[in-house]
Amino acid sequence: MLITVSIVIIAVGLNVYKSSPVKQSGQTTSIGKSNKSPTLQSSFDKKKYSISDPASIWIVVNKSRPLSPIDYSPKDLTGVGNGQLMRKEAAGAFVQLISAANVDGLKIGPWSGYRSYGIQVGVYNNEVKKNGQAVADSQSAKAGYSEHQTGFAIDVSKGSCSEDCFGNTKESKWLSAHAYEYGFIIRYTTDKQAITGYRYEPWHIRYIGTELSNELHKQDITTLEEFFNL
Repeated sequence: MLITVSIVIIAVGLNVYKSSPVKQSGQTTSIGKSNKSPTLQSSFDKKKYSISDPASIWIVVNKSRPLSPIDYSPKDLTGVGNGQLMRKEAAGAFVQLISAANVDGLKIGPWSGYRSYGIQVGVYNNEVKKNGQAVADSQSAKAGYSEHQTGFAIDVSKGSCSEDCFGNTKESKWLSAHAYEYGFIIRYTTDKQAITGYRYEPWHIRYIGTELSNELHKQDITTLEEFFNL
């Protein structure tokens, strides 16, 4: 009887040993379980608005993505001061942005907003004549390839201090920190010329709506090309 009990105890012990996995470095502690935290996927819908329709706030236009039609002209342009125009939604957001800057004791004003196809022809040709085509292509778009033609982009200034001068102002730093709160981004950022095709332009902001601007800020992405995998 004693012998039988001993055999049973030994058998049970062997079964327990076999069913208990041995934890080793880098291995899981139970079958089908991982010790790595799951990667959280963003629920942001990148297809909510078109990136090809020139009327869309998410339109992506650059040197390889022209507007279609190439001579597109928006229908709801409205004034934002200094004789400059923007699309109605973008204009409202821009007014809020400059008002917020004023509250902080800063002066951000409109310098160059909407440009028609014909105006952009002249702007680009003047840049080529003044600086040569290579330089012009780094800071000016051909007609039909310009964000200004969409009505969603505007160059800003501090009084008469515009473009490179603006980049050294407190207003420029404020804009870089707060533009996304009003649906804007600094479209051509530092060290992104290989991606956007344009040099750093702290004065050129583009309206994309707060839904997208906040998502870009959250993900620390600075270009539309990177965000939409273009």
